[in-house]
Amino acid sequence: MTPKHIVLGAAAALTLTLPACEKTSSDESEAVAPAAPAASALPEIAVTEAELRDNPFRREWTADFGVPPFNDIRDTHYLPAVKKGILEQRAEIATIVDNPDAPTFENTIVALDQTGASLDKVMKTFGNITNTDTNDTLSALESEIYPMLTRESDAISFNPALFERVQAVYAKRDRLGLDEQDARLLELTHRSFVRQGAALSPDAKAEVAAINAELSSLTTEFGKNLLLATKSFKIEVTDEASLAGLSDDFKNAIKVDGEDKWILTVDRSVYETFMTEGENRDLRKQMFDGYRLRASSGEHDNGPILIRIAQLRAKRAELMGYTSHAAYQLAPRMAKTPEQAEAFLVRVLEPALVRAKEERADMQALISDDFQLEGQDWWFYADKVRQARYAFDGNALKPYFEIGAVRQGVFDVASHLFNISFTLVPTDTWNPHVQAWDVKDSATGEHLGLFMADMYSRSSKRGGAWMSSFRNASNVDENIRPIVVNNLNITPPAKGEPTLLSYDEVETVFHEFGHGLHSMLTQVKYSTFSGVDGPKDYTEFPSQLLEHWADDPEVLAKYAKHYKTGEVIPLELVDKMNAAATFNQGFKTTEYIAASLLDLRWHSLSSEEAAKITDARAFEKQVLEDYGIPPEIEPRYRSQYFSHIFAGGYSAGYYGYLWAEILDADGFAAFKETGDIYNPELAAKLKKWIYEAGGMREADDLYRNFRGSDPTIEPLLKNRGFIENKPSEG
Repeated sequence: MTPKHIVLGAAAALTLTLPACEKTSSDESEAVAPAAPAASALPEIAVTEAELRDNPFRREWTADFGVPPFNDIRDTHYLPAVKKGILEQRAEIATIVDNPDAPTFENTIVALDQTGASLDKVMKTFGNITNTDTNDTLSALESEIYPMLTRESDAISFNPALFERVQAVYAKRDRLGLDEQDARLLELTHRSFVRQGAALSPDAKAEVAAINAELSSLTTEFGKNLLLATKSFKIEVTDEASLAGLSDDFKNAIKVDGEDKWILTVDRSVYETFMTEGENRDLRKQMFDGYRLRASSGEHDNGPILIRIAQLRAKRAELMGYTSHAAYQLAPRMAKTPEQAEAFLVRVLEPALVRAKEERADMQALISDDFQLEGQDWWFYADKVRQARYAFDGNALKPYFEIGAVRQGVFDVASHLFNISFTLVPTDTWNPHVQAWDVKDSATGEHLGLFMADMYSRSSKRGGAWMSSFRNASNVDENIRPIVVNNLNITPPAKGEPTLLSYDEVETVFHEFGHGLHSMLTQVKYSTFSGVDGPKDYTEFPSQLLEHWADDPEVLAKYAKHYKTGEVIPLELVDKMNAAATFNQGFKTTEYIAASLLDLRWHSLSSEEAAKITDARAFEKQVLEDYGIPPEIEPRYRSQYFSHIFAGGYSAGYYGYLWAEILDADGFAAFKETGDIYNPELAAKLKKWIYEAGGMREADDLYRNFRGSDPTIEPLLKNRGFIENKPSEG
């Protein structure tokens, strides 16, 4: 386990594992690491056999597929198991460092990759459970455990003797006769050390370590504040007339059992539904403010925390030799520099703003002179314009998107593309709603991975949708296959009612399953770069690509069937849905790019500039004004609840979703050009070079091997309706 994985890979608090890669010059790679505090300077950790007695993390898990024994795990088991895992990893690192033999690929690089197995075992479970079924005890443990892991990670990164051995192997890399995967492991291991500061002076290392420790605490606190602020906001509605416009299914889902009372929350699925359908403008305003002002005041105010995070990241980047945190983060990514990422965003923003102004004018015409359109009105009146223009109501789709049928639809697409099968299997789970499937290669019967799905929202679960894993794939001494989880936050239906999805939720199911396939299909030897590994502006490509199959008429005909009658979704309804596909794209694109630009600006600050920031909202308003974002279009995430960048792995990387859309739009266009969305030759390349390859090569190379050329931006702009689809000639 390289330093990259100790905290970020082991801790499933992040949706995806952070890449830590940077190319260095030959002069840098030959440099001798200066002296630094040894690992022995770490705080002493003690754990007794009594504390570990009957601890499920200290025994072999014998359940099918290696699933954790969830029914046996108690909150009190985590900390002793983490401490023991840390002590074992310290011993493993000491064995590498104290080895009297000359450094080799096997005794240094592979040995390092294999350290921390018992720590990884407990942290994978801890990270997943604290994201889905947290409580006060687990929340307190996060504040204790994650700083410990940060210290351990820094101790490994800054261990001069260990880095010297890595350097020695790296210096003779061209003479070792390594195969492609071995060479990649060596390259990424060396990059990881350099990126984390192994070649810094002792004083700089100490300062970086202190920054890392503070950041670990702050990002954890940011996430906690957001969860508490989100869960604490509730509106009790006792007059059903206030819910005018809402469907009966939705009202039943938010109704309190046995009472004439309905509870509105700012969980995303509830919020979007109410803002789109709710006719009560005053109530929409309350919901709008409740959502956008979360964690912006009072005891859960994230403003001072995010400012401090930005300041610390800027200072750390300066110590690393970069002008900003964004420059540091983007160096190994496809965009390369913040300037290129910003230029890309602005290029797409320009037509989006033009379209957004047209959309606003259409809505104001519908409102007439009654009032001026404001932020709380956009969702509602955009839907009214859409219904009028396309005679299309999104709720008409829901009966055709029952959750089980949608899931089977995405399974069928994956089976058709990649010749794999899915079998529902009984397993221990952390929640009664979780289901699991054995995923196999249909041709050989080989087990590829276990796929688990946790689809419903609950008060103990963080918001949003994400993929995580309880075990990564590797094949060093044995073929270990992954245990992958898709997490969504669908509002549970009323008792006895089916779960019917909006089309946005259908796309989310396909999206997250794309991440799951990227992890399950991997055929990479080392967990360091298996599965969803890769730069942030690439890792969304395999997930976003799968979304294109969701609304293809050929695919819809297979899975989009009325939950009562079994009737296939009418072609007329599909045509209306497709005709309306680019509707409101001005708004959707602008709100996304606004958030992406906020991210880049926060993280493009020099340490001197960051030190002058005292008011997060004032900084945010200035950024939005600089780019001409209309005041009635809120960024998708305001800074104080922007967990992707202040509590997750997307700092200076939120633009990556749109960047990856260049790839997914261009990639699906390749299938369409063949006339077969399941083209076998292209599907084989997609499987080999994208879903199986992990981070085996640089992202640009992987894409070119699949597509045969570099991507172009035109398919993205066409898909968003910003340039016309011209008929082909001939």
